[in-house]
Amino acid sequence: MFENLSDRLERSFKLLKGEGKITEINVAETLKDIRRALLDADVNFKIAKQFTDDVKEKALGLQVLTAVKPGQLMVKIVKDELTALMGGKFTDINLKGKPSVILMAGLQGSGKTTFSGKLALMLKSKKGRHPLLVACDVYRPAAIEQLKVLGGQINVPVYTEDGNLDPVKIAKNAIAEAKKQGNDIVIIDTAGRLAIDAQMMNEIAAVKAAVNPDEILFVVDSMTGQDAVNTAKEFNDRLDFDGVILTKLDGDTRGGAALSIRAVVEKPIKFVGTGEKLDALDVFHPDRMADRILGMGDIVSLVEKAQEQFDSEEARKLQKKLAQNTFNFNDFLKQISQIKKMGNLKDVVGMIPGMGKAMKNLDIDDDAFKHIEAIIYSMTTKEREEPAILNGSRRKRIAEGSGTNIQEVNRLLKQFDETRKMMKMVSQGKNMQRMMSGMQQPGRKF
Repeated sequence: MFENLSDRLERSFKLLKGEGKITEINVAETLKDIRRALLDADVNFKIAKQFTDDVKEKALGLQVLTAVKPGQLMVKIVKDELTALMGGKFTDINLKGKPSVILMAGLQGSGKTTFSGKLALMLKSKKGRHPLLVACDVYRPAAIEQLKVLGGQINVPVYTEDGNLDPVKIAKNAIAEAKKQGNDIVIIDTAGRLAIDAQMMNEIAAVKAAVNPDEILFVVDSMTGQDAVNTAKEFNDRLDFDGVILTKLDGDTRGGAALSIRAVVEKPIKFVGTGEKLDALDVFHPDRMADRILGMGDIVSLVEKAQEQFDSEEARKLQKKLAQNTFNFNDFLKQISQIKKMGNLKDVVGMIPGMGKAMKNLDIDDDAFKHIEAIIYSMTTKEREEPAILNGSRRKRIAEGSGTNIQEVNRLLKQFDETRKMMKMVSQGKNMQRMMSGMQQPGRKF
């Protein structure tokens, strides 16, 4: 995400780095280039101009011209202003009601129904809640069926009423059912249209008046850019919603909606969709997103994703194995499984500072570990437990059994050995710099 904008901003900062002496003139040139980058990212012109004006005021106020490393100081100022532009701080969803009622709004095709399922899964798995999904899109039969399928996949009940075309009555009945069944969250999926019309607005306003939701979330396709911002404004004028959800952010290389929408509607972005899978939903943190836009990675989110898959007992066993040098291919498979659960691999690697740019042109899909797993599964139980016995004839058999070649098997064994050494260093608290310098050797592949 944001690849185009990140590249343009990086080039903008190079205007300062290449100067022997920093002057107000070349600072102005840098800001002019930043403004162009924002406009190319489909950010509203007024917002882009105000942004660069704010950066200039801060830069001159902090004496960028006389700073020892003016380029770095400019990056910090731009990062702080990007964070402020996107809302400044994380804003949580409001779940105070009994049950808490969440009303979904947005155009058809924005991803409301899918997001409703994702949100239900997040609230169930991470907050221990008991959600009820409600099908109030009575005009698109596929929407009701889609919600039922999603509910089945995540084991969350879905409330529907066959033959009832009154979304207000359905929503009210669903809340009564939730109280009866002990569901503490009600997520109401409403109808959308291909464009804003009076009927749709009147209908969702009527649902809002009838159920008095604790939270109204506006779902918008981030890839529609400035159109998304304009649509959000019209919905907000009528509904006064509480937060924005940006779907398909993983496919948005520009980022105009994410950068503009907060300034236009003055409502926080609360969640972002980062893929098609039901767990591909992230809480929106403006400061972390600013880091990612500027190529600084997002190590905090990476650690949080890892902790979601973290098992303290397994970690204790792993540390013991590393200390005793008995880490084997069965353990290696477990680690691969945990990494795969963290989400899209390219997105996960992009959270590591400095890796986003390196991975930009690489196509890494969810099958990236397939050939590694094939090689390991072609080993016997004894070979997985005792990698040291893998001599030439065994390696040849494994290559044939896994559909690979002897070179790939040898490469995996070498990588496994290096990984085991590095993990042992980390577990013993050795200098992290030694590990990093080993990874950065020219020509080394992992």
